[in-house]
Amino acid sequence: MSTAEYAVGTIAACGFAAVLYKVLTSGAVSAELQQLIERALDAGR
Repeated sequence: MSTAEYAVGTIAACGFAAVLYKVLTSGAVSAELQQLIERALDAGR
């Protein structure tokens, strides 16, 4: 790949990471993840 293609790929990856971060840190998703982890830890007891 040429340098321009690497730059476009890097920008796309950063954009995807930013969107994923915003989704995972949103209130609803964060609460669901916390409940999932708590259930998993309780099941191990």
